[in-house]
Amino acid sequence: MSTRYFSLVLGIIFLLVGIAGFVPGLLQSPEHAADVQVTQSFGRLMGLFPVNALHNVVHIIFGIWGIAAYRSYTGARGYSKAVAIIYAVLTVMGIIPGLNTTFGLIPLYGHDVWLHAVIAIAAAYFGFVATDREVGHTTTTTTGHRI
Repeated sequence: MSTRYFSLVLGIIFLLVGIAGFVPGLLQSPEHAADVQVTQSFGRLMGLFPVNALHNVVHIIFGIWGIAAYRSYTGARGYSKAVAIIYAVLTVMGIIPGLNTTFGLIPLYGHDVWLHAVIAIAAAYFGFVATDREVGHTTTTTTGHRI
């Protein structure tokens, strides 16, 4: 997979997950009351991942950004680098009590920790390691006639 397609696929997934977080039928009530102050759309998406309205909006923003970044190799690589760094920080925050709710705004604990780590690793590969290049398009024509 190229860096551009990674950006597109991740962007689409983020966008869909962000929208899904606002669908009440896809949310289960959390088993305990976390120190989350933003309780609108608060629950576990698909019964696993803690989300709330702000978390969903962040997913939508990352989704739109990823889809827009797909337009160029440079944009996709920059997006991948940013996602790698941001999601690595979110992974660490998710394991630190007090920071695992982003100061009460966004839940980052539970299954979000390993998911954020996987996203950070994949994005780091496409942002820092992958060597695909923007390939220019060339056109060749032949005008020779056979007799």
